[in-house]
Amino acid sequence: MRNTNRLRPIFLTFEQWLPRWSLQHRLCCSKPVSVHSNEESRADKFKTQIATGPRFHDFVKGASINKQQPVITDDLIDTDKHAYLPEDSEIGNSRTVCFETYGCQMNVNDTEIAWSILQKKGYQRTSDVAEADVVLLVTCSIREKAEQTIWNRLRQLTAMKKRRLKTRVPMKIGVLGCMAERLKSELLEREKLLDVLAGPDAYRDLPRLLSVAHGGQQASNVLLSLEETYADVMPVHHSPQGLSAFVSIMRGCDNMCSYCIVPFTRGRERSRPVSSILEEVHILSEQGVKEVTLLGQNVNSYRDTSEEQFCSSEPGQLSRGFRTVYRARPGGLRFADLLDRVSLIDPDMRIRFTSPHPKDFPDEVLQLIKERANICNSSVSAYLELVDNIKTIIPGVSLSSDFISGFCGETEEDHLQTLSLIREVRYNVGFLFAYSMRKKTHAFHRLQDDVPAEVKQRRLEELIGMFREEATKVNSALIGSAQLVLVEGESKRSAQDLCGRNDGNVKVIFPRQEVAGQPTDTGTDTSPVNPGDYVLVKIESANSQSLRGHALSHTSLSDSATRLPDHRHDGQLASVARHGI
Repeated sequence: MRNTNRLRPIFLTFEQWLPRWSLQHRLCCSKPVSVHSNEESRADKFKTQIATGPRFHDFVKGASINKQQPVITDDLIDTDKHAYLPEDSEIGNSRTVCFETYGCQMNVNDTEIAWSILQKKGYQRTSDVAEADVVLLVTCSIREKAEQTIWNRLRQLTAMKKRRLKTRVPMKIGVLGCMAERLKSELLEREKLLDVLAGPDAYRDLPRLLSVAHGGQQASNVLLSLEETYADVMPVHHSPQGLSAFVSIMRGCDNMCSYCIVPFTRGRERSRPVSSILEEVHILSEQGVKEVTLLGQNVNSYRDTSEEQFCSSEPGQLSRGFRTVYRARPGGLRFADLLDRVSLIDPDMRIRFTSPHPKDFPDEVLQLIKERANICNSSVSAYLELVDNIKTIIPGVSLSSDFISGFCGETEEDHLQTLSLIREVRYNVGFLFAYSMRKKTHAFHRLQDDVPAEVKQRRLEELIGMFREEATKVNSALIGSAQLVLVEGESKRSAQDLCGRNDGNVKVIFPRQEVAGQPTDTGTDTSPVNPGDYVLVKIESANSQSLRGHALSHTSLSDSATRLPDHRHDGQLASVARHGI
């Protein structure tokens, strides 16, 4: 006999999509949304918003645009909002939730946003899976291995769920983020390992989804948004000693790289209003955070059009020699403007950003990095012309990049050219992976994954070896210099050592000991070095991963910029003499 009690997914009606999916009128919109009278129904407004919104052709240069508008019929609109749930059903009632975060730093930020939303609804957080009422996996889809890790973990959690005592609240399992967006059908229907599924733009809906799940049904919301940036949600930051924090400034990506799944799992680029970003950075500064990283899939294409004074007809500038098939978006407050404002909030707070795209590095961004001592001089590049320009404007800059081995059609000559590029650029840091084909991407539909796995692995190992060799040379050039280091805490390998990071984000290890404080009118006293302190460290040895030395003195970020104007560069050894060392 067929089991009629099987869990079935609950799907959203159009009415429930409205807060996240509808195109709100923006002051810089090229196609203004029609204004209706108060007597028109909400459904009528929704039809008009959909009909007048942009389509793919609006974003591509030279594309012909079909003016025929789609027809939205009444049977697509359901105005019954959550009628199956009681009014207080979204309250957490002190249920415990455990987050497990996988993948990039954006997923860490997503975890902080999701927790902020659930915390306000009365949920409690735990790090013990065995004690959790709800387990939420924040997932990554960038490579097959990352997804396989999640599949294995889901099976483990399902076994744990079945073993749970009947006297306890049944465990609910949810998948959030990119994997939820990419594999929604497989996760809900084929494997039946889940209770809740929420895409990157559906975290506001988590309380309702969990309420449905606690009622014994599956719940899903994987709709992508053209507006959602969570600008009004203050993330609950979790970092060691609270010294550093990541601040999301935008979501999504428009680059459509042939190998990448991100535009399909995180949607179009949307920039968070600058006022919201500045407010969060102000709060972090007041909390004593010493380092903030501005975060986005393509962070330096930031463009805020939320206020009228930001609007203009001028398109954004690209790096010299770069071009794009996409139409330049006019107007908006650009990344250089945001970086300028953020860096002025606290002169003793380091500012980093990740991940930038080479095409979006106009000279104004590079000049700003050069001028502001608290904007760290580490950036991403893949092209020699841009690298030369960066090194000319910012001497001593630290460079990092991502590399994939074995992309479709890659020949041995292509691989050798990549090795040559690494040798010439001399990156400080590299993130290297073997290519993993993703469904929906251009490569999946048009190309063939024709590089054998063993060849991918061999080439990957050669790339890693070249990176280590060149990074060792770069770091060894710092021997004898004095590096400005933000102390993070005790070294993992020895309680007698402390560690921190220099301006180029390279780990610096040095013995725990009292050092001279900043000079005063009455002289200089010694004091211990604590997490959150800035110290000058003279470098004595180096490898591809880290620097070693001994601490010279306490300092501050703003003070070092005055007393050590070239603290980032090769002139650092000369500056040591000015401290009487």
